[in-house]
Amino acid sequence: MDKLIRQPTYNLSDRPFMIIWETTHACDLACKHCRAEAIPEDDPLSLSFEDAKRLLEQIESFGRPRPLLIFTGGDPFKRVDLFDLLAYGNKLGLIIAVSPSGTPLLTEANLLKVKNHGAKAISLSIDGSNAERHDSFRQVPGSFELTTRGWRIARKLGLKLQLNTTVTRYNLEDLPEIFRLVLEYGAMTWSLFFLVPVGRGRAEDEISPAEYEAVMHFLYDCSKFASAKTTEGHHYKRVVLQRAILDEKGLPLEDYFQLDPVYYRLTKALNNIVTQHRIKPREAIIRTPMHINAGNGFVFVSRRGDVFPSGFMPISAGNVREKSLVEIYREAPLFNDLRDTSKFEGRCGLCEFVGVCGGSRSRAYAVTGDPLAEEPFCTYEPRTFPFQEELRARLNDPVE
Repeated sequence: MDKLIRQPTYNLSDRPFMIIWETTHACDLACKHCRAEAIPEDDPLSLSFEDAKRLLEQIESFGRPRPLLIFTGGDPFKRVDLFDLLAYGNKLGLIIAVSPSGTPLLTEANLLKVKNHGAKAISLSIDGSNAERHDSFRQVPGSFELTTRGWRIARKLGLKLQLNTTVTRYNLEDLPEIFRLVLEYGAMTWSLFFLVPVGRGRAEDEISPAEYEAVMHFLYDCSKFASAKTTEGHHYKRVVLQRAILDEKGLPLEDYFQLDPVYYRLTKALNNIVTQHRIKPREAIIRTPMHINAGNGFVFVSRRGDVFPSGFMPISAGNVREKSLVEIYREAPLFNDLRDTSKFEGRCGLCEFVGVCGGSRSRAYAVTGDPLAEEPFCTYEPRTFPFQEELRARLNDPVE
């Protein structure tokens, strides 16, 4: 249980751990949940090549250790100067990953260029275990085949690969079969995105809070066989801590959690899959995902240079054309409020897990209009977990 909680070793008020840059609005998919509401054509007001170079220089000026920079979109391959910008970022010493879409642009030639121009990793999205499910979600026939082909190519080329799945009511019961693909094809990490109703994402597409809790427990079970984490599902870190303590004590979760029946269906399917593949649990300690949150170790830069705490929280704190990203991140009142957990309201403000969770600030804003409100999709009542002494010991451990 040593070093169970992953946190950066430096002050997140000084520099972010991760920066997402929306390189373009253009994409040839029409995904049901798309945060960016992407369209095939580029936005003429996007950062120019020279603007983008200045952004990369601003990121470099955060100093060491360098933030992880992710080129996202839209589809980064729709940006004609993508490879030149990758090369420039690599020259500056930045750590860069790329998040392309599953389109005909996801070719071996383009992935090889990504690697040769300095990117260390890519992420791909897979939202169904077969073409019918995935293509229905992405609303373009052939996307599943193109994505899985790109997946195999990236692995062959030696690129680190994260697989992203957005959890919705459309694919909830399909999650074990998607995990089967993760096992069979291989990936560095499987990340479940918990839908925030922004862009094309709609509240009616979300699963219920009880189902989210069930999915997080299922993901903990998955993490015994492959690396797994969440995006905008920050209370997964609470679940990891709770379940790890129960595992250490050899106690059944049924005695401590009243989980939605979907959990038992998902975990039954998971057990069947790992039995079929004859996979044993990993010996490595299961650790919480890195503790970062909107505006607190994480920052999003839009295609036009606007700076947001998260791509799912459309409150601009400034623009990199007018002010350095470093200054905005360090000094913007919104960012400083989001880093001050004493300002969190409701159950989040009372919760013993607030220092390693904090809830989804983006979902709080989307649902209530207040980024400091309690996480509306967390079912936990503060301080009801029975092993508070053991928990305090874990929360106070020095971490890496």
